[in-house]
Amino acid sequence: MTSKTDETLGYEQARDELIEVVRRLEAGGTTLEESLALWERGEELAKVCRRWLEGARARLDAALAEEGETQEGE
Repeated sequence: MTSKTDETLGYEQARDELIEVVRRLEAGGTTLEESLALWERGEELAKVCRRWLEGARARLDAALAEEGETQEGE
């Protein structure tokens, strides 16, 4: 489940927090419960990043398609 906060996170914010989550998991020294919570947060952040990237890809594809239609009409 994605929280409202995740919906307002920008790509860079989500990416930076995800990097920190991964760093903490790789460093170890956390309890199993803490590790699971970090993993779950990382999954949420990865989804946020994926949504941003998919949106950017859709915008790029639309712009390229529009450009192609414009060039065909010349």
